[in-house]
Amino acid sequence: MDGQARTSGRVTLSAVAAEAGVSLSTISKVLNGRADVAPGTRARIEQLFEQYGYTRRAAATQRSTLLEVVFHELESPWALEIIRGAEAVARERGMSIVLTESGDLHSPGSEWIEGVLQRRPAGVVLVVSDLDPGHKTQLRSRGIPFAIVDPGGDPSPDVPSVGSANWSGGLAATRHLLELGHRRIAAITGPAELMCSMARLDGFRSAMHAAGVAVDPDLVEFGDFHVDGGRRIALRMLERDDRPTAIFAGSDLQALGVFDAARMLGLSVPRDVSVVGYDDLPLAEWSSPRLTTVHQPLREMAETAARLVLDPQDDGAPARLDLATALVVRDSTAPLASPA
Repeated sequence: MDGQARTSGRVTLSAVAAEAGVSLSTISKVLNGRADVAPGTRARIEQLFEQYGYTRRAAATQRSTLLEVVFHELESPWALEIIRGAEAVARERGMSIVLTESGDLHSPGSEWIEGVLQRRPAGVVLVVSDLDPGHKTQLRSRGIPFAIVDPGGDPSPDVPSVGSANWSGGLAATRHLLELGHRRIAAITGPAELMCSMARLDGFRSAMHAAGVAVDPDLVEFGDFHVDGGRRIALRMLERDDRPTAIFAGSDLQALGVFDAARMLGLSVPRDVSVVGYDDLPLAEWSSPRLTTVHQPLREMAETAARLVLDPQDDGAPARLDLATALVVRDSTAPLASPA
């Protein structure tokens, strides 16, 4: 393909069509995400795009005014903070955002890629762990930049990403409880397959170890970052005769579940159990008592990811940024009560 495929160092569509044994109209359908192409033919063309590093010239298509944000679930106040951050950057540039719900924590679903290729946004911000290699190839060949915000896993080195200092957040939350005199401290983190869950738990363990306090394995559980999960796990912990005097919850929603469990058992927060959350969502200010939590700069993370997408850099490896977290002390934590 070398003599036929490149003009001034670029791969030509006519050469790709010739090697794939298809017409230029079929190549165009694949580029535009049309569904009326046989799967085998589509795969062969995509393989050639990847093999020869084909990327659509920016001038080949009118600049889109859409920024797409992809979630695995939209029904949470956490997602709203991400949306607000991305929307702020889009609004600065006279653009609009498109919200898509697809796939799971790990990657968007296979049906998503056809839709995004048809919409042809100016860029894509994804709230997932990583992107399927085939999806990356398809986006790059169409000149659609992308970045991951708050990755649950470890994105590939070639994927720009913006996260936060989860280990430091877990450390700060636990040190706060230790400084208040608590020693029997429980941790309810997120799903075990997410690196952010593990990093927050590692910060918890590090703070306990540094203070010379043993971690009771029965007081460490993986949750799901939701209210119901926090309530269910906290009920088990707080019903024990040797219940914890403090709980570090891996999300604000889980912390609200802990509040609910304490109320169900006739316990008071923070008199009987101190609670620290994680995220610092607006609801942390509205809860009763107001929630002590770790501020995760979700809006700033989304803004940074959106700017990486809309202003891609060509001067080196893709950016991998972790923004700082900070403890916000409110009313849900208190010094350990002296024994009666």
